[in-house]
Amino acid sequence: MPYIRTTTNVSISDDAASRIREQLGNAIQLIPGKSERWLMLAMEGDKKMYFAGSDEPLAMAEVSLFGSADGDCYNNLTGKITGILSEVLSIPANRIYVRYSEAEYWGWNGENF
Repeated sequence: MPYIRTTTNVSISDDAASRIREQLGNAIQLIPGKSERWLMLAMEGDKKMYFAGSDEPLAMAEVSLFGSADGDCYNNLTGKITGILSEVLSIPANRIYVRYSEAEYWGWNGENF
């Protein structure tokens, strides 16, 4: 039950959103037991954002997971997410943050897992 929310100050065209969706759907498999089948995505572009005092292209990806994974898995996924956003949205890797949060409880279909 992963959820990835990407917020950026650049525009996200329908084509770019589709490419990100497809590539994140593959990338989430770097976390054991996770797949696109349960992946929810949100993408917000054209936001007023600043990093290091600059509004040059930047992004924040927030990854929420039911359960947990080890640091190597998160490191691999960070590299993949950064690569995807760099390639598709032309955002330099050093202007992308990726944040992880793990949830002990996750609800779906009227109850918790």
